[in-house]
Amino acid sequence: MSVVVTLWRVQVIRPVVTSSRRMGSIDADFQSAKEKLNTLKDDPGNEVKLKMYALFKQATVGKCNAAKPSAFDFVGKAKWNAWNGLGALSQDDAKKQYVDIVNELLGAEASETVETAADGDYKNIKYTVEGRLCTILLNRPQRKNAITLEMYDEIADALTAAGKDPNVVVAVITGAGDYYCSGNDLSNFMNIPMDKMKELAVHGGEVLERFVASFIDFPKPLIAAVNGPALGVSVSTLALCDVVYCSDKARFHTPFTELGQSPEGCSSILFPRIMGQGKANELLLFGKPITAAQACERGLVAEVFPDSQFQTEIQKKLKEYAGLPKNSLKLTKELVRGIDKEVLHKVNKAECELLVERWTSDECVQAVMDFFAKRSKL
Repeated sequence: MSVVVTLWRVQVIRPVVTSSRRMGSIDADFQSAKEKLNTLKDDPGNEVKLKMYALFKQATVGKCNAAKPSAFDFVGKAKWNAWNGLGALSQDDAKKQYVDIVNELLGAEASETVETAADGDYKNIKYTVEGRLCTILLNRPQRKNAITLEMYDEIADALTAAGKDPNVVVAVITGAGDYYCSGNDLSNFMNIPMDKMKELAVHGGEVLERFVASFIDFPKPLIAAVNGPALGVSVSTLALCDVVYCSDKARFHTPFTELGQSPEGCSSILFPRIMGQGKANELLLFGKPITAAQACERGLVAEVFPDSQFQTEIQKKLKEYAGLPKNSLKLTKELVRGIDKEVLHKVNKAECELLVERWTSDECVQAVMDFFAKRSKL
């Protein structure tokens, strides 16, 4: 049995010790706090649980009167030290402190749980904050989570909101349905008047640059949970996430050249760093699709899970990561990523400028038309 389970179980199942006299207000509050303890959703950590154990013993028994456990009884010794450390603290004061800790834990959980559904502030994504974890769910499963111009803005807004939210420690991006994301919704390129093409291309470049910048500037750990196939920009931006996990059903494809376009998401600099020049060029120049296993071998993905276990395993990891000290996580990310920020913003700008040129080129227009023609024959 782990130290965590042992310490917590003492609080939950220990028999209540009461006096034969009528309980006063302190005793009533203490009794209520013990009952409320069972409603806590999050593990408060060993330090808090040891303190609560010591206060419980002091409140119900009084000053520590137990023999010191042996050096090899790690759990028993930790509990004894915590109780003994309270010295001559009165039972009433111990009860008050115990009540204060329980109320503080319950209050923190209430203030940290916020949920905003897709039909609220967002149309194409679902933004949820539960405890210390923010989830950004790409929520167009009927279109394989293809990204529209509106959706680019929503994702950027969500990342900005999560970055500013003091309750959020870790964020995760994932997809609804059987796809992670099928890249750009190519309807973005359809029905554009020729006299508006340049203007709309420039606007699209601005939207994309802001979208990618929101990844570059995100100040907290950002996890990508790739639940299925990923294409185009949803692949290139994976290199801007801090860790990428995927299902074994995931596939990765960057058909930039096939569509007469060019790389984005800072992949032109990050993919060669991660994979090496040759492996990166297979994706960036020649649009070679790769499997989940190959993405892991090349360093783009940290770990691959069987699809049947993917959601369970990811939730375990996210809960673990969200429970880590938030300032340490944030400062360490800044140390690891901060040195590249200026360079990445320059690369992002250059990539978007080239894409604006590509989108207005005859070659790109013809490539997109050919793509739709091929798909209509399927």
